[in-house]
Amino acid sequence: MNISSIVVQTLPKYLDSVIENLKKSGVCDYHMHDEKGRIIITIEGKNVEEELKKLKVIEAIPYVSSADMQMSYSEEELSNHMEVLENADLVPKVLQDNDIKAEDVVYRGDLRKKDLIDFAKKFDNSKK
Repeated sequence: MNISSIVVQTLPKYLDSVIENLKKSGVCDYHMHDEKGRIIITIEGKNVEEELKKLKVIEAIPYVSSADMQMSYSEEELSNHMEVLENADLVPKVLQDNDIKAEDVVYRGDLRKKDLIDFAKKFDNSKK
């Protein structure tokens, strides 16, 4: 099973009509929209070919300017990611080290991918 998110673009004056047609199409799930004419939907399919057929239906709806896949997941891919997350340490090792002061840890977006212990030691040495 695959699931993909799609951003559908239309002119604001056609927004209500396009949303109604998307909901009636039977090929997608409507989630949200903004006043600029951007609509967020998802589609599901047994495989990529089925998803592409559904995307063609969406593109054929009157007043749809574009329909672009943003994110796509396969069930196997999602299962692999879930397994990695379930087996990962909840708290990065650097945050469990009692020898490092909290004020010496610098957050740069993802502590799991950073070796901040070396950074903290260099930081301590530069203060001396």
